[in-house]
Amino acid sequence: MLRAILWDMDGVVADTEGAHLLAWRQFLAERGHSVTAEQFAVTFGMANPEILRRWFGDALSAEEIHAWSAHKEALFRTYVPTHVRALPGSLEWLRRGRERGYRQAIASSGEMANIVAVVAALEIGNRFDALVSGAFLPRSKPDPAIFLHAAAALGAAPEECLVVEDGIVGVEAARRAGMCCVALTTTHPAERLAGADLIVQDLSALSEEMVEALFG
Repeated sequence: MLRAILWDMDGVVADTEGAHLLAWRQFLAERGHSVTAEQFAVTFGMANPEILRRWFGDALSAEEIHAWSAHKEALFRTYVPTHVRALPGSLEWLRRGRERGYRQAIASSGEMANIVAVVAALEIGNRFDALVSGAFLPRSKPDPAIFLHAAAALGAAPEECLVVEDGIVGVEAARRAGMCCVALTTTHPAERLAGADLIVQDLSALSEEMVEALFG
């Protein structure tokens, strides 16, 4: 029986790509560099340390990576109110989930401050019972820890949870957590999300009947 829905944030609930691009462009401009939309697209979804080493080399110290990453994320949050939007169907499904009595949580690899900023900008805070960040977990997706933490926060067993993801590693993390997973093709083509139980274009294409069939 479905009791809880665990939502990834970027690419599922919200389109944050534009805000991240502007933040990276400002960050790099401050250091005399630039980035094209195409170069950004190659790195979108990577962790900040990997991106920074790609653009500045392996000589960066751990302290520099930590400080630079924190600055870039602070820049991102300044763009959230004007450059982040809800993705198709997400607000309707969050409302529907609340009305149906499902426990709901954000389970994102992003920093908690980013999660809070996006949730506040979209005015969806009252849709969730928990906000869970994987930023400081020892291992990131595809490790299942973030989803197991979110399920525990909601008081739900893994088999009672539905994960909604757009990422390849997120789908794998859901599978490894023993959870049912709906994947959206908002970021990757369907063939790269083949591990999901159901694949749809976006949440506007997901019906209650489809979800019920997964737990039937």
